[in-house]
Amino acid sequence: MILVCIVIVLIILFLGLCWWMAGYVMTGQRQTLEEAFDWQKDHYDTTFYDPLEKTEYTIDGHDGYVLHALYLKNPKPTDKYMIISHGYTDNRNGDLKYVKMYLDYGFNCVLYDLRGHGKNAPACTTYGIYEAKDLCKVIEDTRKRFADIAVLGIHGESLGSATSITALKYKPEIDFVVADCGFSDIENVIRGAYVSMKLPAWLFNIADFGARMRFHLSLKDMRPIDSLPENTVPILFIHGAEDDFILPKNSEDMKKATAGYAEIYMIPGAGHAESIIASPDAYSEHVGNFLEKVLQSIMKKV
Repeated sequence: MILVCIVIVLIILFLGLCWWMAGYVMTGQRQTLEEAFDWQKDHYDTTFYDPLEKTEYTIDGHDGYVLHALYLKNPKPTDKYMIISHGYTDNRNGDLKYVKMYLDYGFNCVLYDLRGHGKNAPACTTYGIYEAKDLCKVIEDTRKRFADIAVLGIHGESLGSATSITALKYKPEIDFVVADCGFSDIENVIRGAYVSMKLPAWLFNIADFGARMRFHLSLKDMRPIDSLPENTVPILFIHGAEDDFILPKNSEDMKKATAGYAEIYMIPGAGHAESIIASPDAYSEHVGNFLEKVLQSIMKKV
C-alpha cells in the first residue's frame, strides 16, 4: 500500500512538473504597452512617433480571438503598407524601432499585439501555429480596410518573424517578408536554452508532454521552416551575428529551405533582437536594397 501511495505521489509530481514547464515556456510574463514604449524611448529617438496620425482598432483573428491593432499613417501619401509583428513577451510598441525606417521608405505601418500580448486577452503562445493564422486575418483585414494598397509587406522580429514565416504556408496575399532573428523550429531554441542554464536538453521532452497535456499542442510541431519548401514570396532574413538565444543558423537554414528568392545578412556585434539598434544604418541599407529589388519586380508584373 505504501509503495502504491509513493508511486501515485511521484506520478502527481511528474504531471505537475510537466504542467508547470509547459506554462513557463508558453505563458511567460508579458510587458505592458507602457513598459515597452519606455524601453524604446530609452534606446533611440522616438520623437517621430507623437506627430503621426494614429488609428486604433480591433481585428477578429483565428477562431474569433480579438487582436488589438494600431495604424500609423505616413505623413506623405503612399499606397505601400507594412504589417509588423513583435517578439515574445513584447507588444506592438516593441515594433516602433522599425517604424521610422519604413516611414522613410514610403510605407504606412500596421502594428498589432500578438495573441496573449499587449491589450489582448490572456492566451498561451503557440510559436507560430495560431499566431500565423492570426496574421493571415490581419493581412486580410488590412487589404479590406485600406483599398488603395499597391504593395503589402510583413516584417517580424523573433516570434513575429517565426509567425511571418509560418503564415506563408497559407499563401497570404503579400509581396515580401522581412524576417529578423526568427527560429526555424522552437525545439532547437528551448533545448539550447536548457543547456545554457546547465540543465539537460531532454527536459524539452517533458515540456513538450506538458504542452500536449495542458494546451493540446506539441512544441515539436512549431516549425516555421516547414512552410518554406513551396514558398515563392521573397524573403529578407536578418540575424544578429552574436545572437546566442536564437542562433543565426536558424535563419541560414530557412534561407536554404525556401523555394523563392531570399537574401540573408548577419549584423556584426548584435545579439538577439538587437540588430537595428546595434547597426541602424547597415540595417536600413540592407532593407532598402531588398525593397528596391522587390518593388522593381512588382512593377514589372503590373
